Amino acid sequence: MSDVSGSELRALMARVPSVEKVMASAEFAALIGDYGRTQVLGAVRAALDAWRASAQAGDASVSALDIARLHAAVEVALRKRNASRLRSVFNLTGTVLHTNLGRALLPDEAVQAVMKALTQPANLEFDLATGKRGDRDDLIDELICELTGAEAATVVNNNAAAVLLTLSALASKKEVVVSRGELVEIGGAFRIPDIMSRAGARLREVGTTNRTHLKDYAEAIGPQTALLMKVHASNYAITGFTKEAGLDEIAPLAHERGLAVAVDLGSGTLVDLSQWGLPREPTVRETVEAGADLVTFSGDKLLGGPQAGLIVGRRDLIAKIKKHPLKRALRVGKLTLAALEPVLQLYRTPEKLLDRLTTLRLLTRGADDIRLAAERVQPALQRALGERYAVLAEPMFSQIGSGALPVDVLPSYGLAVRVAGGKRGGRHLLAVEKLLREMARPVIGRIADDALRLDLRCLEAADEAQLIAQLTEHLKGVKA
Repeated sequence: MSDVSGSELRALMARVPSVEKVMASAEFAALIGDYGRTQVLGAVRAALDAWRASAQAGDASVSALDIARLHAAVEVALRKRNASRLRSVFNLTGTVLHTNLGRALLPDEAVQAVMKALTQPANLEFDLATGKRGDRDDLIDELICELTGAEAATVVNNNAAAVLLTLSALASKKEVVVSRGELVEIGGAFRIPDIMSRAGARLREVGTTNRTHLKDYAEAIGPQTALLMKVHASNYAITGFTKEAGLDEIAPLAHERGLAVAVDLGSGTLVDLSQWGLPREPTVRETVEAGADLVTFSGDKLLGGPQAGLIVGRRDLIAKIKKHPLKRALRVGKLTLAALEPVLQLYRTPEKLLDRLTTLRLLTRGADDIRLAAERVQPALQRALGERYAVLAEPMFSQIGSGALPVDVLPSYGLAVRVAGGKRGGRHLLAVEKLLREMARPVIGRIADDALRLDLRCLEAADEAQLIAQLTEHLKGVKA
């Protein structure tokens, strides 16, 4: 509190410009043009109210308020209020498919298709051949079936929705047989047993956490059994004394008993990733050919497309799924379909996929190429942080992310920030991490082993110059 006298306070109050005068001033004309009269008027009143409250409370820092000072305060407030909450960031975490940072980046073909769908009417549910209402799944059904070998397909908003819809349509009030070793939990504490419960299906666990035999499935089948289900353990691995009944064993058993087999592939890939030196994952086509009647998988993970959940399989089962009331609630919009189709089209030319599919390009980027990028960025970051910190280009290990191939890592390179002199980082590293997050385009890294690590795998050439410029212009040193 200050010792501002009553007379001084009255003098300050007397000099405050009226709202009408402020709004009619030349200084505020541009703000009104940019943000509209309603927003500017509200911001002016809020700024005046805040100033008066501080003055009446005896705040010693309060000084005379004129139109120029009020303009500066209002402009800052309006800019902050209208800034998008969804912002571009530099993903330097080392996780390529980072769930919290939006997962897969779309290729140019998908971006252009989305732009067109945003600005022009499209035949979302209109059959151009007949002139009648169509089915939005028809836009990608044929293409998905071509790439997977399935008879039919449908699309919903994510893979969890795909599993929920499948179980609701085919197993409501009936049993679904699943191995205990496959009762996975994905992000946000979303668990397979919970999905089954919400779908109205009853879970029938078989086997143990580490070993499940074919006889376990056979003995569990009864009059109430609707499905046998396999869940790909894409976000964890069980090693050691283990046993898993394969799809090639389970499918014949199910079909012999008149049942269907559903497989949740999770990440799901349409091609053999090992041809590019990546760990091998079962493809959707291989899963269909091995006897799966239904397969669910994500569009925004290894497939490299937009967020979506795809369901492929037998035509009669897909038809039943599409008739379920939940299908309308979980269906995707035109933007998802606009992005998904061109991504799927890329898979028709697999020999060019490495160059054209962003996710695959980032996953296969060589460590030497990343090292050169780290060496180019290192001087700018070192100058920005000053002598108090040591910034070194070092080998690192990236991961694919989003539950895909959890035990596999990718040799990479990046920058490690440590407190100079071998001192413990502690709050100093947290201060640097916070400062990077607060930049115009936030830089997201990770703190591990007493260093702030910035893995540059996902920093492509187009963004490298922007990062260096931002470090040079905006990072003036850390005070912690």
